[in-house]
Amino acid sequence: MSEIVKSIRKQMIENSSEQARNGLKRFFKDELSIYGLKSAVISKIAKDNYQLIKEYNKKDIFDLCSELWESGYLEETFIACNWAYKQMAMFTEDDLDLFETWIKNHINNWASCDSLCNHTIGSYFEMFPHKVSKLLEWTKSDNRWVRRAAAVSLIIPARKGLFKKEIFDIAEALLMDKDDMVQKGYGWMLKSAAENDVEAVYQFVLSKRKVMPRTALRYAIEKMPMEKKAEAMKKI
Repeated sequence: MSEIVKSIRKQMIENSSEQARNGLKRFFKDELSIYGLKSAVISKIAKDNYQLIKEYNKKDIFDLCSELWESGYLEETFIACNWAYKQMAMFTEDDLDLFETWIKNHINNWASCDSLCNHTIGSYFEMFPHKVSKLLEWTKSDNRWVRRAAAVSLIIPARKGLFKKEIFDIAEALLMDKDDMVQKGYGWMLKSAAENDVEAVYQFVLSKRKVMPRTALRYAIEKMPMEKKAEAMKKI
């Protein structure tokens, strides 16, 4: 274990509290490894320690991120996501293999999934749009977090009007998924796409409302005008 990761873990323990730990646990159904730190403290630890490694090459920083992921602690995954995103200017096409490994092997909750996918992986696909077909492969995974990642990786690109076809293809592929974490993920993706093209998302929802799980539907239409929301929620 590197000295920098050892130091981070020491700082995490020193700054943890039972109150913060219990507060965090309320957001998750599953049992997680949590130190118990407020988000501002995590951000400071991430920022302060990044100053010690900012001159490292990308591979070495990604190796440190992998060490943090391997611990299974929620707060360490947040630092790993933060540091990975800071390497964005140096992303190369083959970095997706490592990101996929992190998802498949280490993610076990929605917060770690979204932290990695919204920024790091979303930015990756904006840089290498020809690789976005990988997300359709992810929709077929047995791993719920890989399937959620297929959707939430396009949250920020969706707001920019990017990957419109792929967004609806992914929503179609995940449409009947029985996992609520996946339903919320693709519903959120559609809601983000609606910020740029509300009519296209509205028409998609109308065409699928007979079979779309209510959880996904409610997420998708959350910010639509009231008349559209009312129509979308009508019983068939």
